[in-house]
Amino acid sequence: MGVGLDHLQGLYAETSDPWGFEHSAYEQAKFAATRAALAQDGYRSAFELGCGNGQLARHLIDLCARYTGMDAVASALIAARQAVPEGRFIQGFYPGPLPEGDFDLLILSEVLYFLDHPGLNQLATDIATRWPQAEIICVTWRGDTGNPLQGEEALKGFARALSTHEFTCVSETENYRIDRAFPGERT
Repeated sequence: MGVGLDHLQGLYAETSDPWGFEHSAYEQAKFAATRAALAQDGYRSAFELGCGNGQLARHLIDLCARYTGMDAVASALIAARQAVPEGRFIQGFYPGPLPEGDFDLLILSEVLYFLDHPGLNQLATDIATRWPQAEIICVTWRGDTGNPLQGEEALKGFARALSTHEFTCVSETENYRIDRAFPGERT
């Protein structure tokens, strides 16, 4: 089983910024690298699963005609709405219903390792069925996640399950990697 809702709510129990996203130079540099990894200068509609408090969204919102973020934790979404008032933020726990929309950019930033293998497979199926032409950005923590799945293990399982897309690592540091995926036939 992946990480439960109680665990996620516990992370935000005392603060809407449990990882220091807003003020950390490291996190801000990672958000800038994520933006730099995008293949286009603009998108019709972006969706970020596990948007947290909206700090990555702050770096991406001006590239998106529409932005939708989803997170399981209500206090994180309150902070996200304050950080990015022009964004649309919805509460939801995955695996579960995903928002409606014709998204051409999907952002999976440090979220895959919160799922388990069946959850990764379900996410791949959902994307392949609903958004097979979308560009996908995956940001993956390389350190110990403290979860049943480690970052690169989760990324590898997700990439293997999403047969509609080709994945390429476009940026990496000792601590994280950023992969971009486009629709394409696997060879």
